[in-house]
Amino acid sequence: MSVAPGGRPTFRAAPTRVRVPATSANLGPGFDAFGLALAMYDDVVAQVSDVPGVRVDVHGEGAESVPRDHRHLVAKAMLRAFDALGGRPRGLDLVCANRIPHGRGLGSSAAAIVSGILLARALVVGGDERLPDDEVLHLATAMEGHPDNVAACLSGGVILAWTTNEGRTEVLRLTPDPDVVPVVCVPSTSVATKKARGLLPATVPHADAAHSAARAALLVPALTGRPDLLLEATDDRLHQSYRRPAYPRTLDLVAKLRAAGIAAAVSGAGPTVLALTDETTAPRVAALAGARFETSVLTVDTDGARVVPLDH
Repeated sequence: MSVAPGGRPTFRAAPTRVRVPATSANLGPGFDAFGLALAMYDDVVAQVSDVPGVRVDVHGEGAESVPRDHRHLVAKAMLRAFDALGGRPRGLDLVCANRIPHGRGLGSSAAAIVSGILLARALVVGGDERLPDDEVLHLATAMEGHPDNVAACLSGGVILAWTTNEGRTEVLRLTPDPDVVPVVCVPSTSVATKKARGLLPATVPHADAAHSAARAALLVPALTGRPDLLLEATDDRLHQSYRRPAYPRTLDLVAKLRAAGIAAAVSGAGPTVLALTDETTAPRVAALAGARFETSVLTVDTDGARVVPLDH
């Protein structure tokens, strides 16, 4: 990415707050392509400081384990974005209120990256012109490694993302059917995305690829107007079964829900289970999941990541 034009940036003195949604990627067969924004949020407040260095205060999810300095992922994303904007401030103070579980397949790393980039842009006078939305997406994708979570986090709703032959990330935003109710079943244990990806084979049978390609195509109408097709559309043979060694209970729950007629899939790299239901069916998910999973009935976030007032 080229450095933004206009010389060294001018920084705003006032603190800035960004709210970012959780996301669920893949939605079954749409591996690294489909993403869904969920109404579960992290809030991050940042302020430029004259005191050198980066200081991070963390509350909520990950508070016991994440770094409190420039190694924190939000801080890393901010510094990368400041470089793209033309220069870094002398110091930064961050306060993170985290509600998105870490290492559960709900896009916590994407949320951190997106919040850092948007905070940096908001703290620079004229930041929107120096780092337009397409460059924000490009930078976030480069940091995350794939576009599905960051694109859904940025835009809200349902997205279909792909990378062009020239290496650019493109996104099609879809309007979800209002009757689609997402339910997440979150286990107490986490799984690193790198570990989950490491279980995937280099090749898959042609029949399985064809099966998943057809279901991924079916996801578009199912999510946007034909939710009666979601059970069929979320049937994956491309990646989920290969990850069983990392979280057998997750895949057992996916199978249990699907046997009950509920569209269910592994959320992102797991181990959370995502069920796409309606208002009538949603309460059944918790009963089927049992005590080993913390089940939450959510809504689809349609706003995406945004700068919000400090008192909001």
